[in-house]
This record gives sequence, structure tokens and C-alpha cells, in this order.
Amino acid sequence: MTTVKNLGRYPLVMATVLVAAVAGVLSLTPWSPAVPWLVSAYALAVAGWTGVGMLRDLLRGHAGIDILAVTAVTAAVVVGEHWAALVVVLMLTGGEALEDYAANRARRDLSALMSRAPATAHVLDGGSLRDVRVDDVRPGDLVVVRPAEVVPVDGELVSDRADLDESSLTGEPLPVERQRGDEVPSGGINGQQAVTLRATRSARDSQYQQIVALVEQATTSRSRTVRLADRFAVPFTLVALAIAGLAWWVSGDGTRFAEVLVVATPCPLLIAAPVAFMGGMSRAAREGVIVKSSETLERLDRARTVAFDKTGTLTHGRPALARVETTGGLAADEVLRLAASAEQYSSHVLADAVVEGARQRGLLPTEGTGAHEVPAHGVRALVAGREVVVGKRSYVAAETRTAVEPAVLQPGELAVHVAVDGVPVGALVLRDEVRAEAATTVSTLRSLGVDHVMMLTGDQRTTAEHVAAALGIDDVRAECLPLDKVEAVRDAPARPVVMVGDGVNDAPVLASADVGIAMGARGATAASDSADAVVLRDDVSAVAAAVRVSKDTLRVALQSIWVGIGLSVALMLVAALGYLPALAGAWMQEGVDLVAILWALRASRGARLSGPPQTAYAPSPAEPAVAAR
Repeated sequence: MTTVKNLGRYPLVMATVLVAAVAGVLSLTPWSPAVPWLVSAYALAVAGWTGVGMLRDLLRGHAGIDILAVTAVTAAVVVGEHWAALVVVLMLTGGEALEDYAANRARRDLSALMSRAPATAHVLDGGSLRDVRVDDVRPGDLVVVRPAEVVPVDGELVSDRADLDESSLTGEPLPVERQRGDEVPSGGINGQQAVTLRATRSARDSQYQQIVALVEQATTSRSRTVRLADRFAVPFTLVALAIAGLAWWVSGDGTRFAEVLVVATPCPLLIAAPVAFMGGMSRAAREGVIVKSSETLERLDRARTVAFDKTGTLTHGRPALARVETTGGLAADEVLRLAASAEQYSSHVLADAVVEGARQRGLLPTEGTGAHEVPAHGVRALVAGREVVVGKRSYVAAETRTAVEPAVLQPGELAVHVAVDGVPVGALVLRDEVRAEAATTVSTLRSLGVDHVMMLTGDQRTTAEHVAAALGIDDVRAECLPLDKVEAVRDAPARPVVMVGDGVNDAPVLASADVGIAMGARGATAASDSADAVVLRDDVSAVAAAVRVSKDTLRVALQSIWVGIGLSVALMLVAALGYLPALAGAWMQEGVDLVAILWALRASRGARLSGPPQTAYAPSPAEPAVAAR
């Protein structure tokens, strides 16, 4: 039943199989003389229908190669090889079905993302559960996720804890543990216990649905490169006709003309390239990169310049505690604990870094009272009977009426000063860490043929140059406004130019680059919308992986075309010498089609480029890489 149902999607394939079956039965009856007429009439009808479509394509300026199949069918009928004509018709009508099958195999990883997208959500309403369409979930709704279900929308965890498989989003195979109050991205698979979360975004704005939208765009894309075989179409057609004509002229036998053309049918050229590109896009998805079109893969293959934003791309984009400097009186851990106890009442990004730094050292903040924050300057609180002031040096000096010595900083660092009971006791040094995989990514891109690597950043030059030197980047454009980045990409001499960025301010330059790649792991929606490819995990090495996949894909696509052409030409020469009957040649051509498609499917395979992080680069202390308060 399944086979019949699948054939029903391709009526011409079903009709061809039906004609073959009827003709086979008739050949065993007194009606056998009608078989050649039936088969030939059907073959010519399909050839005529294909010829009409071919003429329409020619009028639109597209030089297809269906002329070979049409000529082969006609010639086979004329010389009485009606069964060979029917086999060629089967190839011609089955081409779409064969391409769909191969493309579905190639896009398995992309399709898996779409097939897992939940259609419904369980909303807690007045103490009872009701199932609603996922598109009807609104921010603030309480959503229950049952065991092994996919999280339908982004939300905040209400339950005490949750174990989630987020490998489809991040590529990380280990379960992730979330605690009450943590943000839970959509797309993760819940563990063995039902959990409740409060929706923070609608389905349309949630991370997983945005990924699904990107995948849908990728799977429906067509490009010039998918028609890569067109550049071979006219020469291949002329060569085939020349060999067939010469064989006829030398042998004086018109059958020889048909025997050559039935092995020159064009399926390898029509199917191999699209299958290879879909396979490459599927492989890129496994590497954590959604490539929106096959044309993007072609441009990545030819990339000669790669430009990186710094903050959030080459660095993590968030400050981390590097060290604690003390001025005497209190131990470093005590200074950090008191500072974190005060900073837990602040909403500033640097306060989060201080609190997290204390927790990583096993220091739990103490509950305080009377907390008061001056936005962008600092916070004051009473902690265990001691007055703690944390913030800018000028703020701490004003609050304590005491001179505060500046901390000794190196490029990329900033200081948060601390005073206890009116006395300065030290400074917490923070920095935006460079990604562990950033240096390896740059060197890998160079090995893949990228001639020029740039860093475009709005940070101060000393900070930018310090990071760039550690990563082996010699072209640094610092203190850039968004327009400056656009001009730098536009004026780059080695093209195509790939721009890798993160955040809303990178959207213009991503759109202006030949290929824009957005670091979308943390939901940079504007950047992702402007980009040609989106990195789904928080790992810049995926950029190098995408370039490698593109090169493998182009190589496999061309190889599959050349394999198909080579085998077809070899069979044509054998047929031209009279050693390959038309019916046998038609079936052998089906084998050539299969070989070319299987070769093209190799583009979907390949080992992951990104492995364990290399030795982390730890810059020494600098100028602020994060906006200080």
C-alpha cells in the first residue's frame, strides 16, 4: 500500500509502470502485435509533453538538456526499440521521484528539526490543563511539559528543577540541568519528570520556532549553483549527438544512433548537484549552522576574507571575574563575599559577574538590608552589620569620602572597587574572556584558503589589538560605528567577504557582506534575520566548520557530475562500436544515475570539525571591554 501511495504522488511514473505491465501481459496473448504500438505511442506522447516543457524553458532563457532524452525516445521508437524507449521514459518520468527521494535522504538532519516542532502546548488554566495550539500560547501563560516532550515556547522555569536534552539547539549531547527561575529555551526535550514553566515569548518569537523558520527557508531554497550542471548541459548534449551521429554515419545503421543516445540521458546532471547541496546544508545543520540557501554554500567555498566582530563573537560577550586585588585588612575571599552580598541587589551586568564569580569560588552571598543603587555607578548595602559600597572608583570615593587608588589593569580589563565600613578594601578585576576555540578557528580558516582575516569592533584600540594579537589577526578596525563596519566590508579587496557578528548593531554589516553569519545562540534576532547563515550553538568554531562543509559540498557536487558524465561517455563509446544493445544500454544508464546520486549523497556525510576546546587563551589584565558603570 505504501508503494502504491508513493507512486500516486507521481502520476507519470505510475502510468509508465502501468503501461509496462499491460504490455507485458499482452505480449503473452494473441494481442501481442499491439504491444509495440502501445508502448511506442505512450513513449512518444511523454516525449512530446517533455518537449513542450523544454521549449518553454528555452524561451525563458534556460538551456536544459532534456533534448537528449526526447531525441533518445524518438530515435528508439523509429528504429523499433520500443522497450528501450519505455525504459528511457521511466528514467524521464521517475527523475522527479528519484530527486525527491535523494533530497529527502540528504536533508534528514534539517527535516528532523522541523518534524520535532510541537503543534500543541499544555496550558495550566485555573488549576486544570487544556491543550491549545502552540501559536496561541501567550507570554505569562503557565505551560506544563510532560516527560520526553519538546519544550514548545521559551519560558522561565517554575518547577524546582528540570533535566533537558538541548542537543538539537547546542550540539551538546549531555543533559542540561535547569533550576527554578532559569530561562528555558524552546526545542529542548524534557527529561523523566513533568515540569512547569512560565512562557516569556510567544511561539513565533521563541528560539526553536525561529530555527524551524530558518530550516524551512533553507530546504526550499534554490540557487544558481543548484543549476551548476547547466554549464555542462550544452557541451554534453553536443558531444552525445556528435558521437551518435558519427556512429550512424560510420556504421550506416540508424539503430546505432538510438543505442548511443539511450545511454546519454541527463539524470546525473539534473539531480546530482541539488542532492549534493541539500546534503551539504544538512551536514552544516549537524555542525550547528543553519545555512539559508545553497548559494550561500557556493560563496563560502570561495570566501577569501572573513571579518569578525569582537564582543560576543571572538569573546564571550559577558564579563567574568579574573582576580581580586586587596589593599590589606580583609582577605580576598571576604572582600568578594561582601561585594557579592551587596551586588545581588543590583541589576547591572557587572553585578551579575561579581555574584557569579563568588558562587564559582564557593562563596554564598549573605542577605543584606537597606540596599540602594545609583544606576551605572554602584550599590550600597548593609551586610551582616557592615556597610558595603561597591562600584566605580569615583562612586566609592564619594560614598566613603576617601581617596581610592586605581587598580592596575591590562587591556581588556575593568575594575569594580569595594569599601567596607568607609574604608577601601580592594578591587574586583573583570574581563571579557576570549573564546577558547577562537584562535583555532582563525588558523583553520586560513588553512581552508581564507587570505584575509579582520576584526571589526566598537571597543577601544588597545583592547582590540590585545585580543587580535593573541588570535593571530593583524587587520584590526577599532572604535567602529555600524556604518564603519559596513564600509570596511564593502572595501575589502579579497572577495567574497564573510562577516561574523552578534547582536542588533551587527545587522547592517551582516546584510552588506557577501555572506553574513550570525552567532544566534543567545537569540540575536535582528542579526539572524539579516544573515545568510546562523550559528545555533555558542561556539565560533562552527564558522570554520561551515566553510569546510561548503568546500566538501562543492567538491562532491562536481565529482558526482563528472562521474555521471564519465560513465555516460564510456557507455556511449561502447554503444557506438555496436557492443551495447539499446535495451541493455537503457538499463545501464539507470545504473549510471544511481551511481551519480549515491556519490552526491556523500556531501551529507563527514566528521564534525569542532572538537574539544583547545587550550584557553587567558589574556592578562586591560581597557574595559564591557561598558563600565
